Amino acid sequence: MQEKRSEAQKTLELVDSYLKEHAQDEWLISGLAGVEEQLDGLLSKQKEIVQEEANQEKAVTTLERVTKSLDDCQKQCRTRKQELDDASIRLQQGKDALSQLLGDRLLREYRTEKETLLREMAFLTKIAELEDHRAKLEDGKPCPLCGATEHPFAEGNVPVPDETEQKIKALTKLISKAEDQEAAIKKLEEAEVTARKNLTEGEKQETAAANDKKAAEKSFAEVKEGLEKLRADFTARRQAVSAKLLLLGITEIPEMQVSSLLESLRARLNAWQAQVKKKAEIEKQIADLDSEMKRLDAVIETQSTTLAEKRERLETLKKDHTIGSDERKALYGDKNPDNEELRLNKTVSDAEDAEKKARDRHNELHQRWNTAKTHIESLKKRIDQREPELRKLEIEFSTALAPAGFSDEVQFLEARLTAEQRDELSTKAKKLDDNQTDLKARQKDRETRLATEIAKMVTNKSLEEMEPQFKKYEDSLKDLRNIIAGLKHKLSENTAAKERIKAKQTAIEAQKKECHRWENLHELIGSADGKKYRNFAQGLTFEMMIGHANRQLQKMTDRYLLVRDDAQPLELNVVDNYQAGEIRSTKNLSGGESFIVSLSLALGLSHMASKNVRVDSLFLDEGFGTLDEEALDTALETLAGLQQDGKLIGVISHVPALKERISTQIQVTPQTGGRSQISGPGCCRNGSV
Repeated sequence: MQEKRSEAQKTLELVDSYLKEHAQDEWLISGLAGVEEQLDGLLSKQKEIVQEEANQEKAVTTLERVTKSLDDCQKQCRTRKQELDDASIRLQQGKDALSQLLGDRLLREYRTEKETLLREMAFLTKIAELEDHRAKLEDGKPCPLCGATEHPFAEGNVPVPDETEQKIKALTKLISKAEDQEAAIKKLEEAEVTARKNLTEGEKQETAAANDKKAAEKSFAEVKEGLEKLRADFTARRQAVSAKLLLLGITEIPEMQVSSLLESLRARLNAWQAQVKKKAEIEKQIADLDSEMKRLDAVIETQSTTLAEKRERLETLKKDHTIGSDERKALYGDKNPDNEELRLNKTVSDAEDAEKKARDRHNELHQRWNTAKTHIESLKKRIDQREPELRKLEIEFSTALAPAGFSDEVQFLEARLTAEQRDELSTKAKKLDDNQTDLKARQKDRETRLATEIAKMVTNKSLEEMEPQFKKYEDSLKDLRNIIAGLKHKLSENTAAKERIKAKQTAIEAQKKECHRWENLHELIGSADGKKYRNFAQGLTFEMMIGHANRQLQKMTDRYLLVRDDAQPLELNVVDNYQAGEIRSTKNLSGGESFIVSLSLALGLSHMASKNVRVDSLFLDEGFGTLDEEALDTALETLAGLQQDGKLIGVISHVPALKERISTQIQVTPQTGGRSQISGPGCCRNGSV
């Protein structure tokens, strides 16, 4: 007991030493919850930072991708613009070559001249063929063909068609070259249209790629800004927690080990609480040991008195034991009573088992005896019942032996067949029975069929009466077979005709498609006055102008997009991107919208015209009064951009806000008599500026 108390005291001293050494951990009892909350918030912010960094990486990847896409689109647009310029140059060269080939005339004039020369050549050839008639002509006498009295060709002055033929050949060669050049120009025009469409599509893709890049840059900036805010918040939170953790001797919080730090603090708190609990348990254990030692001291004093009494009682019992041992030896000698008891118990148990087995055997034999007795009685009854019948059969058997050729029973037994022979005969008998059954069934079937045929009563005539009729029917059958053969031949011809018709139908379908193609072409350009073709050509030019106008319109606003009307190709509609892509007619546009659309169309038209004729001046007459301030700024920025390109922009307007923004102005002042006076830069009167 004293040793246990000493060990407990040593353990208590160790616990006290630990608690003194880690006294700062006591603060965790009240402060850990707040630190946990702050560290959890710090850990949450850390996860948000990791997620935001991943988003930043995605944004960077997206920005790089859209930047590359924009670069590719710009490169593609430059390539397509070069292709369009090359196609335009080749087209112009082809037109110049055709113009140089034809001179100042049209191709149809050359064709008309060729037809005239062909008729003249035919006439000259006819004249040359009338040589015999010319030989008979005499001056002063009328020609029998034309009635003329003068015959200039009668003396051999027959015009030859060589010169005309050479002219025809030259014209034919010229016309052929012109037609080839026209075909080449047509292909060049198609190539230019294709290149222009490709450029328009490329510019659309470039615009879309630029928008994607702007969106990606905006997204990247937002993610970057959010990440910086998260990091600043994380730093502030970490500094706040670090101030509390200084009490615990923790000077720095690793940025990526917040979770492990939290686990470490929980472990320190658990260790502190465990040591406090252990101290209380040891102190209680020491107190219990002290109390137990006091109780045991009192018990020792009490037990000392009892021990003396027990020793006296022990001496008395030893004396009694000696007396008892002497008496036992007198009765059993040196035998062990326990062994003797076990031996006798085993003998009794073996005897009881033997008696039980003998009783069970007796019961079994008695039951078998009863069963055998019952069976014997049953057999006796059956013998008594069958004995008269057996005697009767013995008499019949003995009587039948002699007629069967047997002298006694022994001879009969020797004459019997073997088991194998009996089985073989039995098999044959069964087979014969089966054959008989089958024959009876077949006979019954034939009888049934015969009765059925008789019941039909097809005819009552004899064979001699039926033979002529059979011959007649046989001839009819041959005729029918011939008819069937002819029909089969017609069917085969019909099948072949179907195949030919099918081939014709295939050819017809192909011709229908070709006809449909020409019908579409006719619907597109076919009309007597050329209106359809003119509208088609104007539609192509109109499409090009819309493309140029849309590029100018995009510089002013991203809300509108100009498109052609599907039903009226020369009509214009507006796609409103701010109204879910709704297609609006230009007739229901507001004044400001109409001005912006008109301005973009004018700029697009000037861009088209500048390909052949340099357009350096552009005048705008009114329309600015319908614009709001934002639209006015956009329009002026567009015009300023044109001015920077070297264009001269003139604006005719009475809007005061517009006057304030344009420095160079020419004022128009009304005068009496319906006249007006202009003043400003470049204006002069009577030779004076």
